[in-house]
Amino acid sequence: MLRDDFAKQFASEWISAWNAHDLDAVLSHYADDFEMSSPVMVQMGVSPSGRLHGKSAIRVYWQKALQLIPDLKFELVSVLTGVESITLYYKGARSRLVAEVFFFNSQGCVTQALAHYAE
Repeated sequence: MLRDDFAKQFASEWISAWNAHDLDAVLSHYADDFEMSSPVMVQMGVSPSGRLHGKSAIRVYWQKALQLIPDLKFELVSVLTGVESITLYYKGARSRLVAEVFFFNSQGCVTQALAHYAE
């Protein structure tokens, strides 16, 4: 089971890295072969399935997102801790609410991330 202090530290570092637009710092939290799914990938024309695999592919997606939204800032609302996952509930671009679920390996790196957006 993941500890609350790990979840809070992950959330703080992750939000700070995104707000600094530091993709290396963001990606340092992920396993090399992690998988991500997001409906925004479909909307941006990055992946028709809404899924990408591996740091290099996801870096390209995130670089494109930062180019499209150069003033992107996240505001953390809440951190929810599960057995093998953490959900960050935050305000994203244009204050849109996002719930992102992160699954971790035994080294504390994200292996899978699932993004969910409010309309």
